[in-house]
Amino acid sequence: MFRPVLRVILPCMMAVSVQAADYSDPSWPCIQRKVETLSAGLMWPYAFDEAPLTDADLSGDIRDLADQLVLRRVTLEEAEVAIADFAARHPDATQGDYGRIFERLFNRVSQNRTQVMAGISRYSFDQIALAEKIDASRAMMVSLEEAENPDFDKLDALEEQIDWDQRIFTDRARSLTYVCETPVLLEKRTYALGQLLLQFAPED
Repeated sequence: MFRPVLRVILPCMMAVSVQAADYSDPSWPCIQRKVETLSAGLMWPYAFDEAPLTDADLSGDIRDLADQLVLRRVTLEEAEVAIADFAARHPDATQGDYGRIFERLFNRVSQNRTQVMAGISRYSFDQIALAEKIDASRAMMVSLEEAENPDFDKLDALEEQIDWDQRIFTDRARSLTYVCETPVLLEKRTYALGQLLLQFAPED
């Protein structure tokens, strides 16, 4: 029902999110632009309703739906069905009720995204440390080779260690593309879920 909308939204979100890497920041090795935090106001056009809910059934369904939408294994198509089911069970749900759903899922996704970005920072510094270790080992190898009586056993061991460290460095670098895409994918998914919820939210 709403797939044409998503086909327009998602490429736009991708274009906005991807820019050149800022190599002046050693904690961010990605080509995607570093966005520390997401803004709910850019994804949900209405103020969140702070009034407490008195309907226990509605409150529980809001919580359950938001928690379901947070799960990345739930596709957008499945999310659409779940939202439609909520709307059918709660035809009198207000704009504020849908805002509560989005607010809860937004906060959950933001927490997950913060953890992912912290992991990327650790990943980056680990790579920097490993690169420095490889450089130091290579310098030591040159020094040993230039010695009057080279210690070939030590040279062989050092060469083996360099090869191992280089293999680890390369394997990590290959996984960087997926790791760096995760914050952007979370951002796009949250925006898309907000758009789906807005399709059902009444204009109070």
